[in-house]
Amino acid sequence: MTNDLEQQLSTLQQEASDAIATLSTLDELDQFRVGYLGKKGKLSKILGGMGKLSDDDRPRIGALANQVKTALQTSIDQRKTALQDTQIQAQLEAETLDVSMPGTYLPQGRVHPINSIIDQITDIFIGLGYTVASGPEIEEDYYNFEALNFLPDHPARDMQDTLYLPNGKMMRTHTSNTQIRYMENHEPPLRALATGRCYRRDTVDATHAAVFHQIEFFAVDKNITFADLRGTIQLFLEALFGDIEVRLRPSYFPFTEPSAEVDVKWKGKWLEVLGCGMIDPNVLKSVGYDPEVYSGFAAGLGVERLAMVQSQIDDIRRLYASDLRFLKQF
Repeated sequence: MTNDLEQQLSTLQQEASDAIATLSTLDELDQFRVGYLGKKGKLSKILGGMGKLSDDDRPRIGALANQVKTALQTSIDQRKTALQDTQIQAQLEAETLDVSMPGTYLPQGRVHPINSIIDQITDIFIGLGYTVASGPEIEEDYYNFEALNFLPDHPARDMQDTLYLPNGKMMRTHTSNTQIRYMENHEPPLRALATGRCYRRDTVDATHAAVFHQIEFFAVDKNITFADLRGTIQLFLEALFGDIEVRLRPSYFPFTEPSAEVDVKWKGKWLEVLGCGMIDPNVLKSVGYDPEVYSGFAAGLGVERLAMVQSQIDDIRRLYASDLRFLKQF
């Protein structure tokens, strides 16, 4: 009986070792483990005959059975590790990125005509030594009108022209509010450029929008004259449009005196592009500057108007339609 159990254990170990080497998946390995080492496995069935052994033979056969079980478990663990490594390697190879393959094409975006003209103008004035300034779009009456010399009964303050908010504030109607705020916090000499959205109760058509963009540039120093303003405008427009004919026409703005409209000769016709003038002494006083010591100029332009001229756009509404077929042209 003893020799028979020893032979069965030896045969089981050899048979199991050979079988383990042929297993190719973790599922097969787990089924093998249960079939050989489980409670109802082949090893348990062999050990079921130990009850018939003598007291002297039982410890020796038990020790031999433990050796077989340990050897099989070790072989199973080693095979499991090998199969896991193989599985991981296969996954890595399947997920490897071939950097030599052409990439997936994604269409590139384009700069919107409004952003493009703003960037160009900003670069020009930075090159002239100007500082970029910014101001709030929700503004108080003082900064939007009063400090800019608008009389209390000026038509621009009417509800028909201005978008007022319930708290008494308003959506700024121009970027000139930035001029006041900047001058309040800086002493002359100064040169600044203000850019941003503005809001008016305009009827939307081919040349008007309720929400639009403005750029304003201004300078304050001792002995600044209208000739400095004229030269700055000429240099700016030539930098933007090239060699172009420019003219100034007398005009009126509450915050400049004298004031002028600026036209450029475009396709044989005069086209108005910006308004300008010498900063009114009352505006200088409102920010604490002595108009007997300092003088300055300011000019403002509509970004959409220049974008339409530069890109030959016939309707301002095209700039806001978000039509990719249109925007891809630029």
